Amino acid sequence: MLIRFHSCNLRFYSALSVSKICNMNTNKCYLRYVQDDERVDITFLLKIKDSIRQFNLSRSPSEDIASLTTRIESNVQKVINKNNRKKLVSDNKVTIKICTKTGLFPEKYTCKDLFEFRQPLMMKINDENYEIVFNEPWITSIGISQSILAGFPVYPENLKMLFSDIKKCQFKWYRGKAVNEKGKTMSDENIQWEFICENFSYIPTLNDIGMKLKVQCIPGNEVTSGPAVDAISKGVVEAGPGKCPFETRHMFTTSVLKGKSFRCVSYNILADLYCDSEFTRTVLHPYCPPYALNIDYRKQLLMKELLGYNADIICLQEVDRKIFQHWLSPFLDNAGFKGQFYRKGKEVAEGLACFYRSLRFRFLGEEQIILSEAIKTYPCLQNIWNIIKTNGPLVERLLDRSTVASVTLLESVENSDELLLVGNTHLYFHPDADHIRLIQGGIFIYWINDVRKKIMEKFPDKKISLILCGDYNSVPTCGIYQLYTTGIAPSTLPDWKSNETESVQGLNLEQDILLASACGTPTYTNFTAEFADCLDYIFYDTSSLEVEQVIPFPSIDELKANVALPSVVFPSDHIALISDLRFK
Repeated sequence: MLIRFHSCNLRFYSALSVSKICNMNTNKCYLRYVQDDERVDITFLLKIKDSIRQFNLSRSPSEDIASLTTRIESNVQKVINKNNRKKLVSDNKVTIKICTKTGLFPEKYTCKDLFEFRQPLMMKINDENYEIVFNEPWITSIGISQSILAGFPVYPENLKMLFSDIKKCQFKWYRGKAVNEKGKTMSDENIQWEFICENFSYIPTLNDIGMKLKVQCIPGNEVTSGPAVDAISKGVVEAGPGKCPFETRHMFTTSVLKGKSFRCVSYNILADLYCDSEFTRTVLHPYCPPYALNIDYRKQLLMKELLGYNADIICLQEVDRKIFQHWLSPFLDNAGFKGQFYRKGKEVAEGLACFYRSLRFRFLGEEQIILSEAIKTYPCLQNIWNIIKTNGPLVERLLDRSTVASVTLLESVENSDELLLVGNTHLYFHPDADHIRLIQGGIFIYWINDVRKKIMEKFPDKKISLILCGDYNSVPTCGIYQLYTTGIAPSTLPDWKSNETESVQGLNLEQDILLASACGTPTYTNFTAEFADCLDYIFYDTSSLEVEQVIPFPSIDELKANVALPSVVFPSDHIALISDLRFK
C-alpha cells in the first residue's frame, strides 16, 4: 500500500535547487503535503534547449486538478517563451495532464485527492512522462559557513528537512578550484568538483586552501531516499590562525572517560547578540579584528574546541537561540550529544544550553525558571521574597532581570543507580550589583535544593549527585562563593551594600549542600582589556562526587598574546572550565 499522508510540523519553505547531475532526480515530479500549512508543494526538472530548469509551485490542497495543470502549463510556457524570446506557435503549446495507468485523473478532483489515490500516477508534459512521487524525504534548507578554515570542521548548516531522518541521510563532500588557469573566477556550474569523502562534517586540509567546497545531501528515512541537494560555499577555504591554546588543553582530554568518571565543561561562548555591533568592535573589543568577532569565524573555533574536550556534559551560557538550533544542536548531535536549550526571559534571544553524551547519560527530565518570576511564587523562595519585597528600588531592579536557571536530570548509563542533577545559570553582570547577584545565587541554590529533595523522594533507591555550572559574574571573595562553599551568606556581607540605594537589610542565606569548586579559583576565567578575573565555576556535591583532574588553563602569555579575549585564537572572552569528576 502506498502511504502518502504524513504530518509535518515544519513551516519553512524554500525553492532549493535539486541536484541536476543526479539521475534519481530526472523524470520525477515531487509532491509534498505540508498539512500544518495546508499547502501542497510541487517540484520537477524540465530540460529546455541545452539547460535544465527547476520548477517549484505551492498550491492549496483544495485546488482542483484542472486549475493545477493550467497553472503548471502557464509557468512552463512562460519560461519556454522567454528562452525563445518570442511566443511559440500553437503547435508547440505546452500541455500538462495527470494520468493513471488506465487514463486521465479526473480534473474535478483536488490536489489533496492525489495523495489519497492508491495507484501510481504520472504527469505528462507534452510527450514526456514524469513519475509522481509523494512525500519523499526532502531538503528545504542547507548551507555552508561563509568562513571556512583549514584544520577546522565544516558541516551542513541551517539544515531543515521534511519526511526525513538525519541518520538515514547521506552527505558527500567535494572540492573544486574557484579560478581557471588564467586566474579568472569561475561560476559554480563550471567548477570541476573532486570527491573528498562521505561524512556529515569535513575538516579541510592545507591542500584545500583557495578551493571552494560543496556538500551534497541525499535525504532519507526508513523507507526511501529523496532527491539530492547541493550546497556550495560562497567563499574559499582560508588558512587557519595557527595553533590555538585550546589545542594544548586537548592534550589532557584525548579520550572519552568511562565507568564512574565523567568530564564536565562549563563555558560562556559569547553570544553573537552582544558581539555583532559597532560598539563591540570599537569600544569593548577594539583589539580583536572584526572578522574574528564574526560568528561565522568564531563558531569554527568553538566547534573544534568543544569536540576536542571529549566531554560527557557541556553546559554553555550566552547561547543564541539560532546558534543552538542551526549549529550547536545538529553538530553536537552528530558527535553523539543530545541537548536542551533554556531561553532567558523577556524578548532576549539567548540563554543556556546543556548537552550530554547519550552513550553515557540518559535524559530523565528538566526544569527551568526565570529568577525574577520564580521569587514571587515559588514556596521555597518565600523567605527571601518576604524580606526584600518592601525595598522598592531593589525589587524594581531585581524583577527587571531576564536571568534564567535550568536543571537537567540525567541517569548514568554505566551506573544505573547514579542520578546527576546538572544546574546551569548566568547571573546579572553589572559592577554595582553584588547584592542582586547574591540574591540570584540564593534563588538558584534554594530552587535547586528543592528540586533535589523532590527527586530524592521520587527515586528513593537512587543516589542523587549535583553539579552547578555557570557564569556567576562573581569573584571568589564575593558572597556567592561563600554561600555555596560554606553554606552561609550572613547579612553582614559587604555584597548587600554594593548599591546604597538598593542595600539589603536583614537577609541571611543558608543552604545545606556541601559544595566545592571543581576547578578551584583560577586567576582568570574572563579576560578582556578592561576586566580580568575569575567569574565562572563548576560547583559539585562533595558528599557524592570527587575531582579526578582539572584541565590546565591557558597561560597569561597566551591570554595576552593578542592583547586580550576574544581574539583570532580565542572565540570567546571567557575561558572554558573543564574538570573530570567521579561518582564516589
